[in-house]
Amino acid sequence: MPGPHDPQSGRSPHDSHGGRPPRDPKSAQPTLRDVAERAGVSAMTASRVLRDDPQVLPATRERVRAAATALGYRPNEVARSLRLGRGTGLVGLVVTNLANPFYSRLALGVDSVVAEHGLKTVIGNTGQDLDAERELVADLVARRVDGIIAVPAGADQRHLAAAVDGGVPVVLASRPPEGFAADCVLVDDFGGARDATARLLARGHRRIGFLGSPPAVHTGTERLRGYAAALTSAGLTVDARLVRQGQTEPRQATRAAAELLALPDPPTALFCSNNRNTIGAFRALRDVGPKGVGVRGAGVALAGFDDFELADALGLPLTLVAYDSDELGRAAGRLLNDRLHDRGSGAGGGRAATGEARQIVVPTSLVEYGT
Repeated sequence: MPGPHDPQSGRSPHDSHGGRPPRDPKSAQPTLRDVAERAGVSAMTASRVLRDDPQVLPATRERVRAAATALGYRPNEVARSLRLGRGTGLVGLVVTNLANPFYSRLALGVDSVVAEHGLKTVIGNTGQDLDAERELVADLVARRVDGIIAVPAGADQRHLAAAVDGGVPVVLASRPPEGFAADCVLVDDFGGARDATARLLARGHRRIGFLGSPPAVHTGTERLRGYAAALTSAGLTVDARLVRQGQTEPRQATRAAAELLALPDPPTALFCSNNRNTIGAFRALRDVGPKGVGVRGAGVALAGFDDFELADALGLPLTLVAYDSDELGRAAGRLLNDRLHDRGSGAGGGRAATGEARQIVVPTSLVEYGT
């Protein structure tokens, strides 16, 4: 007895394989052709059903959808979007150190905003390596991401400028663009560092050590500048012997802080330019602990940039520069979405047409623990 016939395809489920062997269910992901064969329709008809074409007969629609569900078929949205002239629905997020909790909060902020617009975030870590960053950005552009949010590893940002020239919107977070125009979201690095150092000065400290990021990093440079400005306002000069830069991990900061504490005339306070340096400095102070009472670590005040989890449990007075790192990510996501909207609408005279770049600065505040 003949099986059901698809009036829109002219094919029967009994001859739909076209001589090909049956598909191995354990092989690759099911294709549109697999769905068509199971439903007994042409690939064209199956495609029309999955595009919600209202011209397809209801009975055919039901068969195709049932077949897709049974096979676990998922359409290739990237290929489909490219065929339709749309983007891939992906946003690249480039960061320098995923081990730093700051970047996980930044990523959550970005993702919370772009997800509202149907976009997904792809995260890449550069390890503060410029060559790795260039390769990662090139790969994201080749994969046709809709846009990129990046925390640059250094001042050489020609690869990011090239992405913009190629039509990929780029938003920078935490560090400003160098040599090209782009939207960016910054923290008040200078003001936060100045205020934290001024707090130490107000408590009577005059020899204040500085632990910071590599000099090429914008945040480290700005926070060193804020530290120096506070000293200048108090009539003091920066003592280069009390400055250590280049630490990116706590163990490096521990060694740098230990060097400062071992000086013949050690600092009575330390200001750390990020949470990794603050944690390392705490370990150095802890290590000199009871043995250092009255000699090295006793009474050394600690201040740092970036609030972090368990800061209140360290058991020592601690001044931290706090800000909303989630908001930093959210603001970057909003800026990128605006760019994508401008590009999609072809808004003449808008930011996409004029190249006008926007800058948002996230404010800081001081928090005290253990006082």
